[in-house]
Amino acid sequence: MQKILITGSNGLLGQKLVELIVSSGEFELIATGRGINRLSKFSNKYTYVSLDITSKEAVMNAISTHKPHVVIHGAAMTNVDQCELNKEECWLQNVVATRNIAEACLANGSFLVHVSTDFIFDGSEGPLKEEAKPAPVSFYGYSKLAAEELIQKMEGLEWSIARTVLVYGIAEDMSRTNIILWVKKSLEEQKQIKVVDDQWRTPTLAEDLAQGCYLIAKKQAKGIFNISGKDFLNPLQMAYMTADYFGLDKSYITKADSTTFSQPAKRPPKTGFVIDKAINELGYKPHSFEEGIALLASQLKQM
Repeated sequence: MQKILITGSNGLLGQKLVELIVSSGEFELIATGRGINRLSKFSNKYTYVSLDITSKEAVMNAISTHKPHVVIHGAAMTNVDQCELNKEECWLQNVVATRNIAEACLANGSFLVHVSTDFIFDGSEGPLKEEAKPAPVSFYGYSKLAAEELIQKMEGLEWSIARTVLVYGIAEDMSRTNIILWVKKSLEEQKQIKVVDDQWRTPTLAEDLAQGCYLIAKKQAKGIFNISGKDFLNPLQMAYMTADYFGLDKSYITKADSTTFSQPAKRPPKTGFVIDKAINELGYKPHSFEEGIALLASQLKQM
């Protein structure tokens, strides 16, 4: 049986990947993350390794010990404002760590699937195809582009890049919120919320991103793939759809634009992805945003 090693298994994407890979029964799984394993489900069905991906020695040791056929690198520092305020840590987590993983993959003949972001673009147009020209407007975007470039330039490395957009979902420890949970909670508490209508994305259900990464890993499909949702929406539309689904009062939602909020990092106004390549070449089938809300609603009931 072939082996897959994943990084960032305690995160939202990581947890969904663990669930998907274990359920498929097609691969032996080595899950790596920072500190202890925070996922209680399936823990007897895979190997968990605590791994500091910023340590070249630790990464090389883990990959040479387990010899995975494929590595899915999902771990990253993704808080855009924190990246802007702490550039050294961002560079370490997003670029140095990726170099460590890529070099270990090269040394051990592992196929690398690297997870990237729409924030490598300036947001002047969208939805974007894989060939669009990157031009990041934040340090987070800059670090993720640098990671992409070092992978593409590494001679002899077999790689794929899975770019995604605005990932949402529910993780087991519920440490992070998302637009659906935030809108639902705020409206249930009858709080007034301001939601922007001048940023456009193709929001991605975490289960769909996991599916896309898994399909790439299974086929060892080389190159760049856009893995996102299929609906091109702004946050205000997402908020209204959430309110409608749960039957909540939309009068608490106020339309705003991004100049209302002062954030350390600049956001690209319009991104979103064209996902035809992933659909045609991988058999990728994402949920609609409405289906994503319904899935989260059913998961909340089980908690």
